[in-house]
Amino acid sequence: MKLQVFLLLLLLSSTRIQAQQLESPVNDLSKPLVLGHSIEIQSQELGEKRKLNIYLPEGYNQADTIKYPVIYLLDGGMDEDFIHVVGLIQFNNFSWINRVPKSIVVGIENVDRKRDLTFVSSVESEKKRYPEAGHSGNFINFIEKELQPFIDKKYNTSNSKMLIGQSIGGLFAVEVLLKKPFLFNKYIIVSPSIWWDNGSILNRSSELLLEKFNRPTEVCISVGKEGLTPSEIPRVMEVDANLLVEKLKSSKSKSLKVYFDYLPQEDHATISHQAIFNALRLLYPVNTK
Repeated sequence: MKLQVFLLLLLLSSTRIQAQQLESPVNDLSKPLVLGHSIEIQSQELGEKRKLNIYLPEGYNQADTIKYPVIYLLDGGMDEDFIHVVGLIQFNNFSWINRVPKSIVVGIENVDRKRDLTFVSSVESEKKRYPEAGHSGNFINFIEKELQPFIDKKYNTSNSKMLIGQSIGGLFAVEVLLKKPFLFNKYIIVSPSIWWDNGSILNRSSELLLEKFNRPTEVCISVGKEGLTPSEIPRVMEVDANLLVEKLKSSKSKSLKVYFDYLPQEDHATISHQAIFNALRLLYPVNTK
């Protein structure tokens, strides 16, 4: 009887050790998968630290003289859009595809989206619902005066800069495009929340629309099939996106190119990945010559 108990205890102990070995990464050959790195910078414009997620393309070497385009991604947290957008960039970098140039991706993690990505609204219901909103001017200053200079100093960057934004991030990208068109030369604007402040951004003037604007700039605007906005404002996002495209295409500048991509199979929740994939195809067409 004592022998049977001893053998049973030995068997249980052995099983427990095996289970621990299976669970413990120390005892196997696993290694972490590294997609990029995260850094924090102190912003005087925002009065806080901001976290950035950085992807460097394969073969990047700080000692090299090669300069890389930079893609600035709003909603750039690890639990936001950083991982899947980096995947799209990497996929299009593969040597057998080679569609998009190897690029640095800078994902800007959110602290307060409504605060950072919206301008002041005159609509009372929006002011009551989002009392923290309306400080996009500070965020634009952060990008222009702190973030871009920091990235250009720390990494091997070229003059090519892209901004990607969706929803109110798309609204912010439109605001940057109209107010500071020299900050970026490529824009991917997905399902922008033009409805904010009753669509007032559609009435803004911009040097981008003038004949004298001479910086080559490309803008891709995408929208899916939408109903009324979540804020119950009686504006349809499809209509607003088309109005924005018409506004930009009315520009007298020959340096501005505008692309429109309508995705009827996608909605506000599902559009981002496919829209960015399509936009990269539009911004970097295959040379058939």
